[in-house]
Amino acid sequence: FPVVTRPGFNVVVAAATKNPETNFTSPTTMKMQIALILAAATGAAAFTSPQPQAVKNSLLMAEEAAAEVVEETPAPVVEAPTYTCISKEAILSSPNTLEFGNVWDPLGLAELGSDETLAWFRHSEVKHGRVAMAAFVGWWAVAAGAHFPGELAKGVDFGSLPSKGLDAWDAVPGWGKAQMLIFAGLIEFHDELFHSRRGTHYLRGGTPGKNMVPGLYDPLGMSTKKSEEAKARGRDVEIKNGRLAMIGVAGLWATATLPGSVPLQPPC
Repeated sequence: FPVVTRPGFNVVVAAATKNPETNFTSPTTMKMQIALILAAATGAAAFTSPQPQAVKNSLLMAEEAAAEVVEETPAPVVEAPTYTCISKEAILSSPNTLEFGNVWDPLGLAELGSDETLAWFRHSEVKHGRVAMAAFVGWWAVAAGAHFPGELAKGVDFGSLPSKGLDAWDAVPGWGKAQMLIFAGLIEFHDELFHSRRGTHYLRGGTPGKNMVPGLYDPLGMSTKKSEEAKARGRDVEIKNGRLAMIGVAGLWATATLPGSVPLQPPC
Protein backbone atom coordinates (compact mmCIF):
# COMPACT_ATOMS: atom_id res chain seq x y z
CA PHE A 1 0.00 0.00 0.00
CA PRO A 2 1.24 3.53 -0.63
CA VAL A 3 1.90 5.88 2.31
CA VAL A 4 -1.19 7.94 3.08
CA THR A 5 -0.89 11.27 4.86
CA ARG A 6 -4.52 11.86 5.83
CA PRO A 7 -5.44 11.16 9.48
CA GLY A 8 -8.10 8.55 8.69
CA PHE A 9 -5.74 6.61 6.50
CA ASN A 10 -2.97 6.64 9.07
CA VAL A 11 -5.23 5.11 11.71
CA VAL A 12 -6.23 2.19 9.49
CA VAL A 13 -2.69 1.52 8.22
CA ALA A 14 -1.25 1.74 11.72
CA ALA A 15 -3.85 -0.71 13.07
CA ALA A 16 -3.14 -3.17 10.31
CA THR A 17 0.63 -3.04 10.59
CA LYS A 18 0.68 -3.47 14.36
CA ASN A 19 -1.26 -6.78 14.15
CA PRO A 20 1.33 -9.49 13.31
CA GLU A 21 -1.36 -11.95 12.35
CA THR A 22 -2.67 -9.77 9.58
CA ASN A 23 -2.44 -11.63 6.30
CA PHE A 24 -2.19 -9.07 3.53
CA THR A 25 -2.08 -11.79 0.91
CA SER A 26 -5.55 -13.18 1.77
CA PRO A 27 -8.22 -11.94 -0.65
CA THR A 28 -10.79 -11.53 2.11
CA THR A 29 -8.39 -9.62 4.27
CA MET A 30 -7.37 -7.39 1.38
CA LYS A 31 -11.01 -6.57 0.54
CA MET A 32 -11.76 -5.70 4.17
CA GLN A 33 -8.70 -3.49 4.38
CA ILE A 34 -9.56 -1.73 1.15
CA ALA A 35 -13.12 -1.15 2.41
CA LEU A 36 -11.84 0.23 5.71
CA ILE A 37 -9.36 2.51 3.93
CA LEU A 38 -12.07 3.88 1.62
CA ALA A 39 -14.40 4.46 4.55
CA ALA A 40 -11.66 6.25 6.46
CA ALA A 41 -10.80 8.37 3.43
CA THR A 42 -14.43 9.39 3.01
CA GLY A 43 -14.69 10.39 6.67
CA ALA A 44 -11.45 12.38 6.55
CA ALA A 45 -12.58 14.19 3.44
CA ALA A 46 -15.82 15.13 5.21
CA PHE A 47 -13.85 16.83 7.98
CA THR A 48 -11.29 18.59 5.77
CA SER A 49 -13.26 19.79 2.73
CA PRO A 50 -14.34 23.50 2.78
CA GLN A 51 -17.96 24.60 3.16
CA PRO A 52 -18.63 27.16 0.40
CA GLN A 53 -22.13 28.11 1.59
CA ALA A 54 -21.01 28.61 5.19
CA VAL A 55 -18.09 30.77 4.08
CA LYS A 56 -20.36 32.84 1.84
CA ASN A 57 -22.85 33.34 4.66
CA SER A 58 -20.04 34.43 7.00
CA LEU A 59 -18.79 36.97 4.46
CA LEU A 60 -22.27 38.39 3.97
CA MET A 61 -22.77 38.73 7.71
CA ALA A 62 -19.41 40.46 8.06
CA GLU A 63 -20.27 42.91 5.27
CA GLU A 64 -23.66 43.69 6.83
CA ALA A 65 -22.05 44.28 10.19
CA ALA A 66 -19.43 46.57 8.63
CA ALA A 67 -22.15 48.50 6.81
CA GLU A 68 -24.04 49.06 10.04
CA VAL A 69 -20.97 50.43 11.81
CA VAL A 70 -20.66 53.74 10.00
CA GLU A 71 -18.40 56.31 11.50
CA GLU A 72 -20.22 59.61 11.70
CA THR A 73 -18.02 62.30 10.20
CA PRO A 74 -18.49 65.54 12.12
CA ALA A 75 -19.75 68.43 10.02
CA PRO A 76 -17.11 71.07 9.26
CA VAL A 77 -17.28 74.00 11.63
CA VAL A 78 -17.48 77.32 9.78
CA GLU A 79 -15.72 79.91 11.88
CA ALA A 80 -17.35 83.30 12.05
CA PRO A 81 -15.18 86.17 10.73
CA THR A 82 -13.23 88.03 13.37
CA TYR A 83 -13.88 91.37 11.68
CA THR A 84 -16.91 93.51 10.93
CA CYS A 85 -16.93 95.30 7.59
CA ILE A 86 -18.74 98.60 7.34
CA SER A 87 -22.36 97.91 6.41
CA LYS A 88 -24.14 98.92 3.23
CA GLU A 89 -26.48 101.13 5.22
CA ALA A 90 -23.57 103.06 6.72
CA ILE A 91 -21.98 103.58 3.31
CA LEU A 92 -25.20 104.68 1.61
CA SER A 93 -26.04 107.07 4.43
CA SER A 94 -22.97 109.16 3.64
CA PRO A 95 -22.83 111.64 2.02
CA ASN A 96 -26.32 113.10 2.21
CA THR A 97 -28.67 113.06 -0.76
CA LEU A 98 -29.89 116.66 -0.78
CA GLU A 99 -29.40 116.95 -4.56
CA PHE A 100 -31.68 114.06 -5.58
CA GLY A 101 -33.63 113.39 -2.41
CA ASN A 102 -32.48 109.76 -2.30
CA VAL A 103 -29.61 107.55 -3.41
CA TRP A 104 -29.20 107.87 -7.16
CA ASP A 105 -28.54 104.34 -8.32
CA PRO A 106 -30.56 103.59 -11.49
CA LEU A 107 -28.56 100.42 -12.27
CA GLY A 108 -28.92 98.99 -8.77
CA LEU A 109 -25.16 98.64 -8.27
CA ALA A 110 -25.57 99.09 -4.51
CA GLU A 111 -27.45 95.80 -4.38
CA LEU A 112 -24.61 93.78 -5.88
CA GLY A 113 -22.54 91.56 -3.61
CA SER A 114 -21.97 91.84 0.12
CA ASP A 115 -20.92 94.62 2.47
CA GLU A 116 -17.32 94.09 1.36
CA THR A 117 -18.36 94.67 -2.26
CA LEU A 118 -19.95 98.02 -1.49
CA ALA A 119 -16.97 99.01 0.67
CA TRP A 120 -14.73 98.33 -2.33
CA PHE A 121 -17.06 100.41 -4.53
CA ARG A 122 -16.82 103.35 -2.12
CA HIS A 123 -13.03 103.07 -1.86
CA SER A 124 -12.75 103.07 -5.65
CA GLU A 125 -15.15 106.01 -5.94
CA VAL A 126 -13.08 108.12 -3.56
CA LYS A 127 -9.84 107.33 -5.39
CA HIS A 128 -11.30 108.02 -8.81
CA GLY A 129 -12.71 111.27 -7.52
CA ARG A 130 -9.27 112.36 -6.29
CA VAL A 131 -7.65 111.51 -9.62
CA ALA A 132 -10.41 113.35 -11.47
CA MET A 133 -9.97 116.47 -9.32
CA ALA A 134 -6.23 116.48 -10.01
CA ALA A 135 -6.84 115.94 -13.73
CA PHE A 136 -9.40 118.72 -13.95
CA VAL A 137 -7.11 121.20 -12.22
CA GLY A 138 -4.19 120.17 -14.45
CA TRP A 139 -6.29 120.48 -17.62
CA TRP A 140 -7.49 123.92 -16.55
CA ALA A 141 -3.96 125.09 -15.66
CA VAL A 142 -2.56 124.04 -19.05
CA ALA A 143 -5.43 125.74 -20.86
CA ALA A 144 -4.86 128.90 -18.80
CA GLY A 145 -1.21 129.00 -19.84
CA ALA A 146 0.24 128.09 -16.45
CA HIS A 147 3.31 125.88 -16.54
CA PHE A 148 6.39 124.93 -14.53
CA PRO A 149 9.74 126.55 -15.26
CA GLY A 150 12.54 124.57 -16.85
CA GLU A 151 12.47 121.52 -19.06
CA LEU A 152 10.04 118.65 -19.04
CA ALA A 153 12.61 116.52 -20.84
CA LYS A 154 15.85 117.13 -22.68
CA GLY A 155 15.06 119.69 -25.36
CA VAL A 156 11.38 120.00 -24.27
CA ASP A 157 10.45 123.07 -22.18
CA PHE A 158 7.29 123.15 -20.10
CA GLY A 159 6.42 126.43 -21.78
CA SER A 160 6.48 124.78 -25.20
CA LEU A 161 3.59 122.45 -24.42
CA PRO A 162 0.31 123.15 -26.24
CA SER A 163 -2.48 124.79 -24.29
CA LYS A 164 -5.02 122.06 -25.02
CA GLY A 165 -5.14 119.13 -22.64
CA LEU A 166 -4.90 116.13 -24.98
CA ASP A 167 -2.37 117.91 -27.23
CA ALA A 168 -0.21 118.63 -24.18
CA TRP A 169 -0.35 114.97 -23.17
CA ASP A 170 0.65 113.89 -26.67
CA ALA A 171 3.68 116.20 -26.50
CA VAL A 172 5.04 114.49 -23.38
CA PRO A 173 7.81 111.99 -24.28
CA GLY A 174 7.06 108.30 -23.84
CA TRP A 175 9.37 107.88 -20.85
CA GLY A 176 7.66 110.82 -19.14
CA LYS A 177 4.28 109.15 -19.54
CA ALA A 178 5.75 105.88 -18.24
CA GLN A 179 7.12 107.64 -15.15
CA MET A 180 3.73 109.10 -14.30
CA LEU A 181 1.99 105.75 -14.72
CA ILE A 182 4.62 103.92 -12.63
CA PHE A 183 4.34 106.56 -9.91
CA ALA A 184 0.55 106.13 -9.80
CA GLY A 185 0.97 102.34 -9.65
CA LEU A 186 3.41 102.58 -6.73
CA ILE A 187 0.95 104.76 -4.82
CA GLU A 188 -1.82 102.22 -5.37
CA PHE A 189 0.41 99.28 -4.37
CA HIS A 190 1.70 100.87 -1.16
CA ASP A 191 -1.75 102.10 -0.22
CA GLU A 192 -3.03 98.51 -0.21
CA LEU A 193 0.13 97.30 1.53
CA PHE A 194 -0.04 99.86 4.33
CA HIS A 195 -3.78 99.28 4.73
CA SER A 196 -2.99 95.67 5.62
CA ARG A 197 0.12 96.28 7.75
CA ARG A 198 -0.30 99.67 9.40
CA GLY A 199 -4.02 99.88 9.97
CA THR A 200 -7.39 98.24 9.51
CA HIS A 201 -8.13 97.37 5.89
CA TYR A 202 -11.23 99.00 4.43
CA LEU A 203 -12.68 95.53 3.73
CA ARG A 204 -12.08 94.48 7.35
CA GLY A 205 -13.76 97.33 9.17
CA GLY A 206 -11.53 100.24 8.17
CA THR A 207 -12.65 103.45 6.50
CA PRO A 208 -13.05 103.21 2.71
CA GLY A 209 -11.08 105.88 0.89
CA LYS A 210 -8.62 106.52 3.71
CA ASN A 211 -5.13 107.21 2.39
CA MET A 212 -2.35 105.16 3.99
CA VAL A 213 0.68 106.36 2.00
CA PRO A 214 2.81 108.52 4.32
CA GLY A 215 3.21 112.13 3.21
CA LEU A 216 0.82 111.87 0.27
CA TYR A 217 -2.17 113.48 2.00
CA ASP A 218 -2.00 116.17 4.64
CA PRO A 219 1.78 116.12 5.16
CA LEU A 220 1.49 118.97 7.70
CA GLY A 221 -0.99 117.06 9.85
CA MET A 222 -3.64 119.75 9.76
CA SER A 223 -6.49 117.24 10.06
CA THR A 224 -5.18 115.70 13.30
CA LYS A 225 -6.75 118.46 15.37
CA LYS A 226 -10.17 118.16 13.76
CA SER A 227 -13.06 116.48 15.53
CA GLU A 228 -14.63 113.30 14.23
CA GLU A 229 -17.65 115.27 13.06
CA ALA A 230 -15.46 117.63 11.07
CA LYS A 231 -13.56 114.72 9.52
CA ALA A 232 -16.82 113.02 8.55
CA ARG A 233 -18.07 116.21 6.90
CA GLY A 234 -14.74 116.58 5.07
CA ARG A 235 -15.09 113.06 3.68
CA ASP A 236 -18.60 113.81 2.47
CA VAL A 237 -17.45 117.01 0.77
CA GLU A 238 -14.55 115.17 -0.86
CA ILE A 239 -16.89 112.50 -2.28
CA LYS A 240 -19.24 115.08 -3.75
CA ASN A 241 -16.41 117.17 -5.23
CA GLY A 242 -14.87 114.02 -6.68
CA ARG A 243 -18.14 113.07 -8.35
CA LEU A 244 -18.42 116.55 -9.88
CA ALA A 245 -14.79 116.37 -11.03
CA MET A 246 -15.39 113.02 -12.76
CA ILE A 247 -18.29 114.58 -14.66
CA GLY A 248 -16.13 117.63 -15.47
CA VAL A 249 -13.20 115.60 -16.83
CA ALA A 250 -15.57 113.50 -18.90
CA GLY A 251 -16.99 116.72 -20.37
CA LEU A 252 -13.52 118.09 -21.19
CA TRP A 253 -12.51 114.86 -22.87
CA ALA A 254 -15.75 114.73 -24.87
CA THR A 255 -15.28 118.32 -26.05
CA ALA A 256 -11.66 117.65 -27.04
CA THR A 257 -12.48 114.52 -29.03
CA LEU A 258 -15.99 115.43 -30.31
CA PRO A 259 -16.23 119.19 -30.83
CA GLY A 260 -19.69 120.54 -30.04
CA SER A 261 -20.71 117.49 -27.99
CA VAL A 262 -20.98 119.56 -24.80
CA PRO A 263 -23.22 122.62 -25.10
CA LEU A 264 -21.66 126.01 -24.21
CA GLN A 265 -18.23 124.38 -23.71
CA PRO A 266 -15.43 126.24 -25.51
CA PRO A 267 -12.67 124.25 -27.23
CA CYS A 268 -10.23 122.81 -24.72
